[in-house]
Amino acid sequence: MEQTESINSYIKGFTDGIPIGLGYLSVSFSFGMMAVNMGLPVWAAVLISMTNLTSAGQVAGIGLISAEAAYLEVALTQLIINLRYALMSISVSQKADKSFNVFHRLLVSFGITDEIFAVATGNVSAIGARYMYGLITVPYIGWTAGTLLGSSAGAILPETITSAMNIAIYGMFLAIIIPPAKHSRSVLRVILLSSALSCLFRYAPVLNRISDGFVIIICALAASIAGALLFPAKDVSK
Repeated sequence: MEQTESINSYIKGFTDGIPIGLGYLSVSFSFGMMAVNMGLPVWAAVLISMTNLTSAGQVAGIGLISAEAAYLEVALTQLIINLRYALMSISVSQKADKSFNVFHRLLVSFGITDEIFAVATGNVSAIGARYMYGLITVPYIGWTAGTLLGSSAGAILPETITSAMNIAIYGMFLAIIIPPAKHSRSVLRVILLSSALSCLFRYAPVLNRISDGFVIIICALAASIAGALLFPAKDVSK
């Protein structure tokens, strides 16, 4: 992919990442409180955020940890939930300039999230390694600091307050799916299908005995496959 210009300023990336980091601060605060409520110590919640940087994966992960799920179940669940980051990293690599060697690609791939991907690929010009490091810095700090603050508060605040605040992270998930669902019937149908499958596994006899991790895997795969077959994206190149 040929690019006529390249953005490779750490300061520019740092500045672009500030709004993302501020948003992550509030979301990870809720995650930290949720983790402590599920029995994890503060240091473990912070370590998870420092080494993962994935909201949906972390929420699902602490639920499986709390339920003492098998390692294989946890691994497969994380693979399915976070597989989109591999596709995002491939897309970002298409905009990478010559400053990106293999080492930089490996480091930057750790920090790819939905919002960082959107900002990075939204640039008209090619992007350099220094820009991506700057773009990742504030979100990473915000996500880790928010988890530290939330888990510390969860360890001292009354359970009635922490339980009420845990709903904030689910509000974030709704904020992610509702806007695209309003503009795309295909997205709405896939969301409704996955929700129906989730309810089925929750309340149907026999099916409600399947562990949460495998329910996530089954629902995600089934809804994705159905969406690809029944509601394929239109080929805009034609």
